[in-house]
Amino acid sequence: MTRAAVAGRLRGLTGADRVGVEAITVGTGLFRDDEVPVALEVFDAAVAGSPDYTAVGVEVDGRLAGWICWGRTPCTVATWDLYWMAVDPALHGLGLGTLLVNEMERRLAGQARLVVVETAGRADYAPTRAFYEARGYRAVAQIPDFYAPGDDQVTFVKYFEVPATT
Repeated sequence: MTRAAVAGRLRGLTGADRVGVEAITVGTGLFRDDEVPVALEVFDAAVAGSPDYTAVGVEVDGRLAGWICWGRTPCTVATWDLYWMAVDPALHGLGLGTLLVNEMERRLAGQARLVVVETAGRADYAPTRAFYEARGYRAVAQIPDFYAPGDDQVTFVKYFEVPATT
C-alpha cells in the first residue's frame, strides 16, 4: 500500500537546524557513526554561507522532516554532486525526498549539465538506489568494497541540458 504524499514546506536551513539535521541523519539508521560528523561539517559550511554547498530543508507541521545538500564538483564543467540527503524514516514514502530532489534540480536548472550521486551498495540501501532510479538517475559505476568490505560504492548520474554560452 502506498502512503499519500504530505504537504512539505521547503525552506533554507540555519544553524538552529543542526540538532534536527543530526537527528534525522542518525535516525535513518543507514549512516555509520564516522559519517555523521562529515554530514554535519558539510551542513555547517552550507549554513555559514560557503559557496561550495547549498542546503535546503523540508518541514512538515512546523518540524524539520528532511534535508539535502549539494555543490559544484571541483575541476569539472557544470557537474554537481548531491552530497547528503536524509528524510525522517517515519515520513518515508510521503514524497518529501522527491520534493527535496526536485528543488535541487530546479535550482540547478540552466547551470548543471550533470548531477552525480554516490551511494552504498549494501542491501539496506536498496530502497535508496530505487529512489534515485525512479527519479531518472541511472547507475553508471560500482566500486566493490569501496566504503568497507562488502559495501560497494554505486554512482548514479542524471544529465541536464545547459543553455549554450557565446
